Amino acid sequence: MSTARPVRTGGDLTLEALTVLGATTVFGLPGQHALGLFDALRRSPLRYVGLRVENNAGFAADAHARVTGTATPLLVSTGPGALMTLAALQEAAAASAPVLGISSQIPAAGLGGGRKGYLHELPDQQASFRGVVKSTYTVRHASQIPSALADAWRTALEAPAGPVWVEIPQDVLLAPVDVPPVRALDARPRPLPPRPELIEEAAAALDGAERPAVLAGGGVVRAGARDALRALAEKLDAPVACTFGGKGAFPWEHPLSLRSWLEDRHTTDLLEDADVLLVVGSGLGELSSNYHTFRPRGRVIQIEADLGKLESNHRALGVHADAAPALEALAATVAGRPRGGGAERARALLDRVHARIAAQDLGTEQGVLDAVRAALPDDAPSFWDMTILGYWAWSAFDPRTGPFHSAQGAGGLGYGFPAALGAAAADPARPVLAVSGDGGALYSIAELATARQYGLPVTWLIVDDGGYGILREYMTDAFGAATATELARPDFVALAESFGVPARRTTPDRLRADLAEALRTPGPSVVVLPAVLRMFAPTHLA
Repeated sequence: MSTARPVRTGGDLTLEALTVLGATTVFGLPGQHALGLFDALRRSPLRYVGLRVENNAGFAADAHARVTGTATPLLVSTGPGALMTLAALQEAAAASAPVLGISSQIPAAGLGGGRKGYLHELPDQQASFRGVVKSTYTVRHASQIPSALADAWRTALEAPAGPVWVEIPQDVLLAPVDVPPVRALDARPRPLPPRPELIEEAAAALDGAERPAVLAGGGVVRAGARDALRALAEKLDAPVACTFGGKGAFPWEHPLSLRSWLEDRHTTDLLEDADVLLVVGSGLGELSSNYHTFRPRGRVIQIEADLGKLESNHRALGVHADAAPALEALAATVAGRPRGGGAERARALLDRVHARIAAQDLGTEQGVLDAVRAALPDDAPSFWDMTILGYWAWSAFDPRTGPFHSAQGAGGLGYGFPAALGAAAADPARPVLAVSGDGGALYSIAELATARQYGLPVTWLIVDDGGYGILREYMTDAFGAATATELARPDFVALAESFGVPARRTTPDRLRADLAEALRTPGPSVVVLPAVLRMFAPTHLA
């Protein structure tokens, strides 16, 4: 019997470091230069979930990072494999999801030397990622791997969180190493507390306000600051609106809730009318500002972890801080005083919004969204693609206690289903919902094989309207006709069944029952709803 110790390689060292850092699951797709990394998976305790397209693997890693709150590794190969992740990494950057991208590279001797003729070679692969991720790293020797990964892990998690990119040459991954096994790495993110004088100034302004209001963004959700936000809002008697990325930051049915009707002029008017508006965890970008029509008349206080977004769109008392410590400090500092009227302002706003929607003959759309809400367990995560029903959900869907995520950060198609697979991999005991249109579904249809292979409990609702429905609406409204929006589609039910995934075709009347049954059934499933849905009319202008 041989007593020789197994050879450890740079690939083993990479996975050892990830395990010590706290990773449990990695996503990806192998390739020639990355074989040393993927071979090491055989000897690693890390769980591997392999997808069929690198971009979808990136979406899955993004969702896993969002629902677990920690960095999630994404393993891919050089050149085309790496470049295929860029759209997913852009979404992760926009949504502050801590994805740790790790790709192979051509052999170290060829780095920086122009064109050596290697398969998959790019003149400067790292340059393709610099404008997308927070930081990039190139490892040239095995001894650098643990420290580089620890620094990348910390960077990904530090507020504002986001993706990072590490590339390791093929020969470094394959070569034996004499670096001792990794036992400990310190990658604790540095906290980002608010400066006390800014909290004092903000608290004084809020205490003196007659009509305070709050706009809560995704930073509140990511920071786990829901309780602090609620305590502050109740102390101030301030109505709270949530951005699309901030859904779930404030209870939907709370008397002070303005919900998420940000594409409605009535909501914009209320926020503009606030004499002190607290914006927390949002950069007041295009969607959160009702397409940049928002013009605040009172004082704005902005709490934002991303220094580049602080006061980037509106003058404000800028507080550079993570949402959790800032809201906790504010809630502890404001005196609060009886005002009354906050709940009445919120109720009057929602009455106006609902009256406007009711006048547009959109009963089918509202019924479909209500059916989805009724079928989905309160705590189940949901992932929404860029589709008309997803756009409705931004404004009108109550997430209750379930995580709500969409691709509205960067706006790329094909996010919903692979993201749902990533969330399901994090918690296989809980059903997950993915919602796509037929156009978006075709981006990720290959991942039905992934869902089946790993038995992931994702129910995929595909709303089949014959094309890119929202683009059809936009073009018809703008030009009187639509071009390049109509699609030939497969029979989604038959196609899903060919993968071994149970599927059914439904109607708006049967949707609630069919979706609920699919969500109760273990493993993946598909529900197809043939329907042409319409968006509610926007009110961007006064």
